[in-house]
Amino acid sequence: ATDAGEPEPLGLCGYVLVLIAYVMVIATFPISLCFCLKVVQEYERAVIFRLGQLVPGGAKGPGLIFMLPCVETHRNVDMRTVTFDVPPQEILSKDSVTVAVDAVVYYRVQNATISVTNVENAQRSTRLLAATTLRNVLGTKTLGEILTERENISHQMQTALDEATDAWGVKVERVEVKDVRLPVQLQRAMAAEAEATREARAKVIAAEGEKNASRALKEASEVISESPAALQLRYLQTLNAISAEKNSTIIFPLPVDLLR
Repeated sequence: ATDAGEPEPLGLCGYVLVLIAYVMVIATFPISLCFCLKVVQEYERAVIFRLGQLVPGGAKGPGLIFMLPCVETHRNVDMRTVTFDVPPQEILSKDSVTVAVDAVVYYRVQNATISVTNVENAQRSTRLLAATTLRNVLGTKTLGEILTERENISHQMQTALDEATDAWGVKVERVEVKDVRLPVQLQRAMAAEAEATREARAKVIAAEGEKNASRALKEASEVISESPAALQLRYLQTLNAISAEKNSTIIFPLPVDLLR
C-alpha cells in the first residue's frame, strides 16, 4: 500500500493561522513547550493533521514530536499485533450441513497514515470483514473438508483478508480456525458410522486370521500324515500340556491306532 496523496495547499487563511500559531509559541516560550511537545510511545505512531489536512512526511514517532497548538491535532495508532476472536458463525456447508465455526485472527497496522485516512475504524472493519470472510470461505467447503483441511482454510482466509485490508494499511499475519461444532444428531450419526466401520474392519481381520489358521492347519495335517510317529508325538505333547495346566482333569489314554 502507498501513502495518501499530496495534500492541497492551506490557502491564505490557513497560512495566516499557522503564522499566528508560531508567533504565539515564540511569545509564550518556554511555557508553550508544555502544549507543543507530545510523547509517542515506541509501539505507536502519530498521524498529524494541520487544519484538517494531513501533514506531509507520514506518521511521526516514536519519541518527542512538535505540534502547533490550536492548528494541529494528532491521532496515535498502535502498531502492535492485535488478536481477536471471530464470533461463532452458523455456516451452511457445501453438502448442506449446518456447523458453527469460530476462528482467531492476528493482525497489525503496517501503515498508520492509511489506517487513519482511508477507513473510519480499521480495527472494527477488520473484525467485521473476518467474520464475513469466514462464512464465505467455509460455504464453499464440504463438512469433510472443513474437518480435515483446517490449515488450507486458514491460509485461504489469511490471503483473502490480507488482500482486502491492504488498502486500510492493515497486515493480517495469521488466521486459525479454533473449533468446529456439529449438531448433536450429526455427532451421534457420525459416531454410529465410525463404530460400524470399526466392527466391519474387526470382522475382516478375524476372517483373515481364520483363513490363515486354516491354511496352517492344513499344512500341519499334511506333514503329520507323512510321518506316523509325528501324530504320536503330538498326542503325547497334548497330554503333557493338559497335565501341567489342569491337574484335576482325568485322562483315559486311547491308542492312536484305534483312530485309524
